[in-house]
Amino acid sequence: MRLRVECYSGGKADERPIQFWIDGRHYRVEAVLDQWYDPESLFYKVRADDGNLYILRQWSSTPEGEWELVSFRQAG
Repeated sequence: MRLRVECYSGGKADERPIQFWIDGRHYRVEAVLDQWYDPESLFYKVRADDGNLYILRQWSSTPEGEWELVSFRQAG
C-alpha cells in the first residue's frame, strides 16, 4: 500500500495533515480528532471526506518523515 500525505504548514512545517492518498485514491481530511506523540513519531486520528476514521503516523525519527497508515475504521 502506498500512502502520501500533504500537510498544512503554518507556524511550522507539517503542522497537520490536510489530505492524503492511499494507492492513488484521494481523501480530504475533514477533521483532526486527536494527536499524540511517542519518541519516534507523531500520530493523527482523522476523519476523512468518506466519513471513515484513519490513524496516520509520521515517523519523526527519519529525515524523510515517512508516513504510515496505522488504523482504519469504517463509520457506522
